[in-house]
Amino acid sequence: MADKKSKSLSDLGKLTNPEPEVPEVAEAPAAADAPAAAEEATAEEAPAEAAPRSDRGDHRGDRRRGRDEEVDDHGVSTQGPQIQAVLREQQLDKHGRAYATGRRKDAVARVWLKPGSGKIVINGREQEVYFARPTLRLIINQVFDVTDRRGQYDVEATVKGGGLSGQAGAVRHGISTALTRYEPALRSAVKREGFLTRDPRVVERKKYGRAKARRSFQFSKR
Repeated sequence: MADKKSKSLSDLGKLTNPEPEVPEVAEAPAAADAPAAAEEATAEEAPAEAAPRSDRGDHRGDRRRGRDEEVDDHGVSTQGPQIQAVLREQQLDKHGRAYATGRRKDAVARVWLKPGSGKIVINGREQEVYFARPTLRLIINQVFDVTDRRGQYDVEATVKGGGLSGQAGAVRHGISTALTRYEPALRSAVKREGFLTRDPRVVERKKYGRAKARRSFQFSKR
């Protein structure tokens, strides 16, 4: 009985005064220190790896700033390859003349140009004789008026085919090309006026069943 009483009393003492539990925090710092050390190690390695990227970023930023500085007032970038006009070489024959061929409609003109007093000879005759109409002479001298070269060059031309209007256009085309070959600096001014372009307009061909290209025969109902 005494043994039973002592056991019950000891059990009661344990219940009333429980033993303090030993905290397990001592192991936690060690476990927590491991990730912290790993993070520090990775943080030390990260800047070394990220350094080239930051350098590249700085260079990119410099390039962006340089681009921003080269933008004009209207927000248009002035950066890019600058195209410069290439000056062509002077093309002269052994007599110091510039030669060119001009075409208009069915007319073909061969033109020789050299510095002189402004004399223009077509098929061995003066321009006033060959082109009696003032409008035709105006067409021939348009190139010299545009480039301020009136009376500074002599022109000798031979032309064949077509009518007088087509021949005047062919001579002008030939003079324009010859002038740009003698003075390449005038090419932009002459080209701006369209004198270097061969006019593609020609007479439309006649169609069968019609009197001309589009003219129909007179219609008779009966």
